[in-house]
Amino acid sequence: MSSAPRRPLVSVIIPNWNGASHLPTCLDALRRQTYAPIEVIVVDNASTDESRGLLAADYPEAQVVALPTNQGFAGAVNRGIEVARGDVIALLNNDTEADPAWVSELARALNDHPAAGFAAAKLRLFDRRTVLHSAGDTFSRTGQANSRGVWEEDRGQYDHEGPVFSACGGAVAYRRAMLDDVGLLDEDFFFNLEDMDLAWRAQLRGYQCVFVPTALVYHKLSATGGGVTASYYTGRNSLWLIAKDYPAEWLRRDWPRILGAQLKVTWDAVRAWRGDAARARLRGQLAGLVGLPAVLRKRRGVQARRRVNLADLDPLLID
Repeated sequence: MSSAPRRPLVSVIIPNWNGASHLPTCLDALRRQTYAPIEVIVVDNASTDESRGLLAADYPEAQVVALPTNQGFAGAVNRGIEVARGDVIALLNNDTEADPAWVSELARALNDHPAAGFAAAKLRLFDRRTVLHSAGDTFSRTGQANSRGVWEEDRGQYDHEGPVFSACGGAVAYRRAMLDDVGLLDEDFFFNLEDMDLAWRAQLRGYQCVFVPTALVYHKLSATGGGVTASYYTGRNSLWLIAKDYPAEWLRRDWPRILGAQLKVTWDAVRAWRGDAARARLRGQLAGLVGLPAVLRKRRGVQARRRVNLADLDPLLID
């Protein structure tokens, strides 16, 4: 009599920075998961609130990686992956509430789609539970990343399980074998768009991303990040994404649209100059330009390892 196939261990990594008010909702939801085996790893980015005491007292099942300094989302996730034992690495924001079937559905989808290296969950807003935040992430031929379905009422319009370009890093599952091949998050990105950079590297290596509408997570949008911080890193990292990951053949095709989109962002920020977020976006764009030489050095390695046929990847881009 043959035994049932072994379920892979799923390591759920939760970056945390002063998120004590969010952690109980997040961790209680993980206790309700229908899937086993799971290990929970909370990586604390030098919090100054009661996060570490709360974890020790109320959530002894969670492994805590206590960092001496704030290493951003990318650094925290990477430190978590380094200690994780799972064949599947799931990332989850601390300001979320995962449906009980979240882990089970991500693991099931990876099993059903052997060509997929990662799986994207469906995110809805925490306080408006029928409104979408992400049904997988997109990248456009103007060089811009976005969340598919953002702000739309969820009427089932994205309930088909299938390929998307990327997954929101706030609720995603990666095969460890894929991460071993393409590398971890780029810590120079620090915060914002590091998930899209990883998606680019994975897609260029031929790993697909599957959107799993039955893997549902509710997200307190920008509860632990946003505003000026997000504006700065979006301005900087958007330029770095294009410089590092966009194939040369497509740059020659799309550079007028990419340049036009960046100039529009600059002009809109100049017009809103009195706003802190607008000024942060401009500082981010300037920092992106200053950092281009280092990014271009990374580009050589990324593009040299490309093995996908761009004609197969092009349909995933949007206009």
